[in-house]
Amino acid sequence: MGSPAQTVAVLHEVAESRAPLASLVPWIAEDAVFHSPVMHTPQHGRELVMQYLGAALQLFSQHGFRYVRKIVDGQDAALEFVAGIDGIHVNGVDLISFDSEGNIKDFKVMIRPRKAIEAVRTKMLEQLEAAKGGT
Repeated sequence: MGSPAQTVAVLHEVAESRAPLASLVPWIAEDAVFHSPVMHTPQHGRELVMQYLGAALQLFSQHGFRYVRKIVDGQDAALEFVAGIDGIHVNGVDLISFDSEGNIKDFKVMIRPRKAIEAVRTKMLEQLEAAKGGT
């Protein structure tokens, strides 16, 4: 489909709310895995990856999210980001691995400091619950 650099460019467009979340779907491998800093188990498959990644992007877009550093090397990328949630500075890194077609196959989010993890966890669980319709 493309290269990791192209996929990262699409991710940036979505993260900066200049492109709809759905535009990221073709860039996610069918068997992709998402590692959330607030969930104990990895989420497997494009549908779950999009659900969790979408909730995270929606949450962060409301809190000044922006990427501040990007490293793409071969089939891997590290994207550093910042945001502010309820007065707490959030600093994190997206570690992404790509398949041979440039699609995201593994997406791991790491966040610091601890107060930020707790704030993100609270907001993410609210976001995911709202997406499920409160069930």
